[in-house]
Amino acid sequence: MTTSRLTRRAMLAGTASLPLAATLANPLNAAAAMLGAAPSRFNRFTLGGFEVTTLLAGTRTVPDPQKTFGMNVSAQEFADVSAANMIPADKTQFFFTPTVVNTGTELILFDTGLNPAGITEALNAAGYSPDQIDKVVITHMHGDHIGGLRGDTGDTFANASYVTGTMEFDAWAKMENEGFEAKVRPLADRMTMLDDGGSVASGITAMAAFGHTPGHMAYRLESDGKQLLLAVDFANHYVWSLAYPDWEVRFDSDKAMAAITRRKILSMLAADKIPFVGYHMPFPGLGYVEPRADGYKYVAASYQHML
Repeated sequence: MTTSRLTRRAMLAGTASLPLAATLANPLNAAAAMLGAAPSRFNRFTLGGFEVTTLLAGTRTVPDPQKTFGMNVSAQEFADVSAANMIPADKTQFFFTPTVVNTGTELILFDTGLNPAGITEALNAAGYSPDQIDKVVITHMHGDHIGGLRGDTGDTFANASYVTGTMEFDAWAKMENEGFEAKVRPLADRMTMLDDGGSVASGITAMAAFGHTPGHMAYRLESDGKQLLLAVDFANHYVWSLAYPDWEVRFDSDKAMAAITRRKILSMLAADKIPFVGYHMPFPGLGYVEPRADGYKYVAASYQHML
């Protein structure tokens, strides 16, 4: 009779061959392709009886941010503030965040992003289609807010009516602006004009936030005792604009008025602990404001609106 003996050397040799054999037998261990950093396209939460969905209609990296933010401070101060907040001083990430509010009776879209494709893709990701939108509210006439209104094939929101501010529309109507003429003026006969305090729908009220543009509007949402401010572009960056409200922003048409508006809105948000959605805040754009020395601090929302 022959006795088989398993030596230590044989055991080690057999063990060493296992990873290769397992890899060949199990293709799930193959390396996956790098897909690149990417946020979700939408974020949905409840506000009383409303359902609010922020949409990522676009995002891009832009170099030389001090050409846009903090134009009235030194390069050293800009670099120091950036470093203290752990963000690069040589580039920034822009976010473009329209918002859908479902009131239970209407589906209302606030702003439309850069182009029809971007807003359509974001709406689809969130479970909506453009033809479901009942109203489109244009907060102001910058290209990244009106860009999705119309394309080569016509109106993006075939069944919608439109709302915008009287002062904003009148100011841009005199500018001979190419974007306004192509995207907004063709829809003028379907537009309702609002002033400060005007109502978009029950529980949705216009609030003057002038300075960024002549008639820039924010919108206050109130439902079942809950509040939210769609603050749009009153502050264009969570550090270089919100935290330092006196820093000048290139896109503000009246920089002094814009700074006054920032401080007024930030003081209200901080004092009343009202959440807000900022069109250019880090996606999903929902957060709070805390006072900080001579400025403010942005506090991103976590799970408060999921409870």
